[in-house]
Amino acid sequence: MANDKPHATGTVAYGDVDRKVGIEVLRQQGINVEELVEKLIDNAAAEFASTYYYYSILRMYLAGHEDYKEICEDARLEDRQHYELILPRIYELGGSLPYSLHEFADRAGCPAAYLPGTDNGAHPPAEEPTAADILTVLLESERCAIRSWLEICQITAGKDPRTYDLASRILNEEIEHEAWFIELLAMERDGKVRPSGHFRRGFPGEAPYSRNRPFSHGGL
Repeated sequence: MANDKPHATGTVAYGDVDRKVGIEVLRQQGINVEELVEKLIDNAAAEFASTYYYYSILRMYLAGHEDYKEICEDARLEDRQHYELILPRIYELGGSLPYSLHEFADRAGCPAAYLPGTDNGAHPPAEEPTAADILTVLLESERCAIRSWLEICQITAGKDPRTYDLASRILNEEIEHEAWFIELLAMERDGKVRPSGHFRRGFPGEAPYSRNRPFSHGGL
């Protein structure tokens, strides 16, 4: 009938603030929400700690390679945007970041992108790392990110449009980042041309797919 309102009620009671329809419908689609939240926390930790923090150090040691530094800066800031983009979704799904920064960093789903020659961050580099050394770390970090976000896309495809949209936007940029560092490393280390299709961002960390504007430069 025209007056039927089939979506007006469901498994969540009228006025209930302890349950969310946005979560219940995912369970009905067969998604293990708790498991998804844990994976999102791991990915958020990787974006913030394993990449944003360590990329800051890696970028400093690309001194004298201003073109490399600029591209590393794009990836560094865009990975921060990935963290900002996925953070609200964790709480929407009933999750929370760990209350300890150390615990959060340990949750990272990808290895820390340590500066080469520091024995995994134990001390300053014994000798200055080469640009090729640093580009290799950057490349492998992006590859782990691609695998991590692809897993989220596979879990949520056709079942959780919101999480899928966020994860796929992040994945788009991680794939770009990998191509950038392949191009740079191939020329720096091997003298080979491996074009990435890279175009200069409009401004550092533009994040054309993932930018969460309310968190970025006053919403500009």
